[in-house]
Amino acid sequence: MSTWTPEQLDAIRATDDFHISPYRADGTTPGTPTWIWSVVVDGDVYVRAYNGTASRWHQSAMTQHAGRIRAGGIETEVTFTPVDGAIQDRIDAAYEEKYAQHPYLPPMVSERTRAATVRVDPK
Repeated sequence: MSTWTPEQLDAIRATDDFHISPYRADGTTPGTPTWIWSVVVDGDVYVRAYNGTASRWHQSAMTQHAGRIRAGGIETEVTFTPVDGAIQDRIDAAYEEKYAQHPYLPPMVSERTRAATVRVDPK
């Protein structure tokens, strides 16, 4: 597993334009890009599915564990890892800071979306 560079983290942290494309069933073809919110916590990139674990992109990400992202001028292959535990509170805080002015913030820090939290790592 690779890590994000400081420049990549800064670009992802600054953008509101994060597109996620988990691979399709063949394991190599990226799915349709889905625009989602992203946050950076302790040098890692996290995303959540607005519709929770029922989200199609989340289901694909959890099945394939890999795909592509495009954000802040970065386009790269990534891996997806489900997240649980104490880090969730810090992820909530990052969402609250980055998206404070958005009306969709409350659902993004709910139990439904917390259950669909994914760490995104470069391949």
